[in-house]
Amino acid sequence: MSEKNKILVWIIVLLAIFNLATIVSILLHIQKDKKAAETVITTGEGQNPLSGRFFMQELGFDQEQIEQFRQINREFKPKTNQIIWQMDSLKWVIFEELNRQQVDSARLQQLNASFGELHAELKDETCSYYLKLKEISNSEQAEKLRSAFEPLFYQENSALQGRGYGRGYDRGNGRGYGRGYGRGYGQDQN
Repeated sequence: MSEKNKILVWIIVLLAIFNLATIVSILLHIQKDKKAAETVITTGEGQNPLSGRFFMQELGFDQEQIEQFRQINREFKPKTNQIIWQMDSLKWVIFEELNRQQVDSARLQQLNASFGELHAELKDETCSYYLKLKEISNSEQAEKLRSAFEPLFYQENSALQGRGYGRGYDRGNGRGYGRGYGRGYGQDQN
């Protein structure tokens, strides 16, 4: 085999590998998009995942509504995941500050205020998400949507009734402010 033919064979092999890598990348991207459209939020302890499947089966969304849901979800999920990541990171910074030899109270107040702003932003995003989903629902679907989202906003064992706020460190005795906002949005884990 001549030198020219060897070079051509290697070029063909490299192009084939490049094409295969592109195809695999596209398939992985499609699979990632499908997963992103699936689980968004859960209500209760792992119950009712608010996914495309849930909206199709439980609410009776048609194909057009599912496409609208996917678009709404693609906007909602990255924003809320980023906020949750920031909140989780900030919790560690707060905890580290609490455990310093000389705690800076002013810094701690600022960190807590930042955490509160992030929590408010997360609730705003959740409310916006709900309203967008409600907008694409008919009246019967809107009532089912209300029932699905109700545990995210109201729980029988809420802080208003002395049961803690969120997944509190004290397991809901009314003293803790909780941990893990966004992974159930204030579920009491007793």
